[in-house]
Amino acid sequence: MNPINVLLAEDHQIVREGLRAMLNLEAGIKVVGEAENGRQAVELFAKLRPDVVVMDIAMPLLNGMEATRQLLQAFPGTKVLILSAHSDDAYVTMVMDIGA
Repeated sequence: MNPINVLLAEDHQIVREGLRAMLNLEAGIKVVGEAENGRQAVELFAKLRPDVVVMDIAMPLLNGMEATRQLLQAFPGTKVLILSAHSDDAYVTMVMDIGA
């Protein structure tokens, strides 16, 4: 069985490192790339074509919601898991509205 290839998009290095360490412990999951901002996430996705993107909602240069919107327009069917410390239901509604 092929592994699930994951792109991490998170501006905080310590969080990326923790996510990578956690995911790499799981059989069948492989972190294939890491982005520090939304713009880099879109560029890396186009290059790497991972199965899933774990996307922080608040990042510099291009926030996670706009990066997700761009990914879904350019690559319909992209699977994006939004990562956020925000507990406001409005954020949940916004990311669901864009297709994450």
